[in-house]
Amino acid sequence: MHSLTTVVDPLAGYEHGGSVLFSSPRRTLLTHGVETVVGGDLGGLADRVAAALGPDGVAAGAIGFDGTAHLVVPQAATWSEPLEPGAGSPRGGWRVRPVPAPEDYTKAVRQALESMDAGHLEKVVLARTLELGSDDPIEVRELLRPLLGHGYSFAAPLPGGHTLIGASPELLVSRDGRTVVANPLAGSAARSADPAEDRRRAEALASSAKDRHEHRLVVAAVTDALRPYCADLDVPAAPELTSTETMWHLSTRVTGVLRDPGVSVLALAAALHPTPAVCGTPETEARLAIERLEPFDRGFYTGMVGWADAAGDGEWAVTIRCATIEERTLRLYAGAGIVPGSDPERELAETSAKFRTMLRALGVSPDALA
Repeated sequence: MHSLTTVVDPLAGYEHGGSVLFSSPRRTLLTHGVETVVGGDLGGLADRVAAALGPDGVAAGAIGFDGTAHLVVPQAATWSEPLEPGAGSPRGGWRVRPVPAPEDYTKAVRQALESMDAGHLEKVVLARTLELGSDDPIEVRELLRPLLGHGYSFAAPLPGGHTLIGASPELLVSRDGRTVVANPLAGSAARSADPAEDRRRAEALASSAKDRHEHRLVVAAVTDALRPYCADLDVPAAPELTSTETMWHLSTRVTGVLRDPGVSVLALAAALHPTPAVCGTPETEARLAIERLEPFDRGFYTGMVGWADAAGDGEWAVTIRCATIEERTLRLYAGAGIVPGSDPERELAETSAKFRTMLRALGVSPDALA
């Protein structure tokens, strides 16, 4: 168990390009300095990390959608209490370019639906990006501060001097001793500023046959992946509603007890990734559809971000509601799960709503989504 302290400013020791910050509802990790970097693919990553860590060591960072890892083994690490929501200083002057254009995204959704009609797919997650350009260098702390305290907030260095930041609502998997938790989200609706309309949207989501079907696909995949590792597995019969500032989600919290206490959190993450919540089902066909229909490389979007220690414990969030920082460019990502019955315009609107987590932190008007 890691000893937690209270910090006045969680970003005071943050070092751009070296530090990993990962804050969950349970604790906050901030790393200092770089002893080594563990890379390679997700297969065998648990063993490579274990070999790189001392008895009290920790590795933290990001793993891409394709399973490529970039984990920092730091010279030192501090653990503190969960963070409270912070306030930033939004900046303007961004140049915004959607990739693909909105009309091309809805075209891709229609093509995915045609594949489903032909019996090739049950579900595929299709994403789009917003590229935000600035004349001035981007200050990571300035953008990160308003994301703190929202779900799983993070900043992690990436290859090439880039940085991944975000605030994900979704836990892929955590391990604490023999206790395992996964909390898949699938099925979403944008929130409304009007309380009555907001409640109506929540109730419509909870009763939506289309969204509940999408959610069941994900929960079944998570359950199947964890069952071989768990002597006991608790899977609620029906999802609950959960919310962020911008979205309602269907949520199922799956808990289990490991058969073998030697199985690390990274081994569990490797078994789970990618869930149908970020890829689709069947997985092979969904990956092929993503490669064909998305005009960009996902990189670390819809991968995972988090930490693992020498005992095999750790927390890994799904890398959504995120952005990559590349000098003077920010690239935001958002996706929607496409299943039979999906409406292309509604899926476009869902991605627009999901962008708002990052856009609010950046001080960018939702009009930029048009």
